[in-house]
Amino acid sequence: MTLNNKKVVAIVLGGGRGTRLYPLTMDRSKPAVPFAGKYRLVDIPISNCINSNIRQIYVLTQFNSASLHNHIASTYNFDAFSGGFVEILAAEQTYTSETWYQGTADAVRKNLKHFRDQQADYYVILSGDQLYRMDFNKMLQRHIESKAVLTIAGKPISRPEATGLGIMGCDENGMITKFFEKPSPDADITDYIVPEATLKDQLGIKRTEKNEYIASMGIYIFNAQEMEQALNNDKTDFGKEIIPDIIKSKPVSSYLFDGYWEDIGTVKAFYEANLNLASDKPSFNFYDEDMPIYTHRRHLPATKANFCSLSNALASEGSIITNATIVNSIVGVRTFIEAGASLDGVYCMGASRYESEEEKAENAKNGIPNIGIGRATIIKRAIIDQNARIGSNCRIGIDNIKRAEGDFEMYSVHDGIIVINKNAIIPDGTVI
Repeated sequence: MTLNNKKVVAIVLGGGRGTRLYPLTMDRSKPAVPFAGKYRLVDIPISNCINSNIRQIYVLTQFNSASLHNHIASTYNFDAFSGGFVEILAAEQTYTSETWYQGTADAVRKNLKHFRDQQADYYVILSGDQLYRMDFNKMLQRHIESKAVLTIAGKPISRPEATGLGIMGCDENGMITKFFEKPSPDADITDYIVPEATLKDQLGIKRTEKNEYIASMGIYIFNAQEMEQALNNDKTDFGKEIIPDIIKSKPVSSYLFDGYWEDIGTVKAFYEANLNLASDKPSFNFYDEDMPIYTHRRHLPATKANFCSLSNALASEGSIITNATIVNSIVGVRTFIEAGASLDGVYCMGASRYESEEEKAENAKNGIPNIGIGRATIIKRAIIDQNARIGSNCRIGIDNIKRAEGDFEMYSVHDGIIVINKNAIIPDGTVI
């Protein structure tokens, strides 16, 4: 329950194959990708729901869902009196449908029978790959007061930022009158400039070149019955098909949001969003006790740093770092970094378990490095996925990159960012 005792159910769209985040999605769905050293991407929308007192949450996914299932099951356990749950709905074959999700709208449509059990008044539709903090009660209040059937969260942006996003045209009351899906850089969208009265009414700000357009954040609130009616067809996508059709015939409201919001669906965006968290003044604040971001409680010891130099760095729990230099980097849980190692601009996701001494001894006989980063290894501008084994005296990102883009055997290169794959083995002395 939330505003005015209306029942709200949240639906988190987990995305498809996650090709833009590949190879981080090679063995896991996009919402399950480790983020900020100790979290998963799915923790962001779920935490926003919990902080908004929305406790009935569905996560829709269809690819590599085992890791996501494990994380959800071990993290989000509500007490029996709250009626809360976080439930994963993976694509399934039924007597009425044998196809996988064909798009965002199709994924929701195929699960309506599950959602109906909750008898919701409103549905909140969320993306599983964005970084932001929002009180959905404020958005719901705007939705109710505007008497809209659909409210779309919008972010004020500049014209150069508009390419690749859904752009909303509003009237002076903030009601959406038109929608332009991903305009090209040379498209004329001056008709979509937001009225200054809308910015002043909702955000109390003046219009400038930096905020003259409104981009859809992919966050929607639907009246429950209206959403079912809108999905009573074979259209597959909210942004391209469903929403433009609703705008033509029914009242659709905007909810303007001027806080930090980042779509982290690509490897480059994912890398930059992570490293920004280790900066002096990160754009997103994880240190907010009023609206925390929740994740799995691992009961690990504090990180131990012996004779180290750390600057603009985050180190998650359970790690041991010895005589290393770490700059502009994030060290994930259970990371072992040996003496003389140097990390600059690195997101190391850490490990899912500790190795025993017997395992280490056996691997050493076969020339296999321990999980973590070996002695005197230097790494720059890289993402190191979980349980990777990087040997001693390696040079990664220091010299010219030798392999062509798209080689996914142990590592690959994306916009100049080296990605060491999950469970990869990088032998001693390797140069990448």
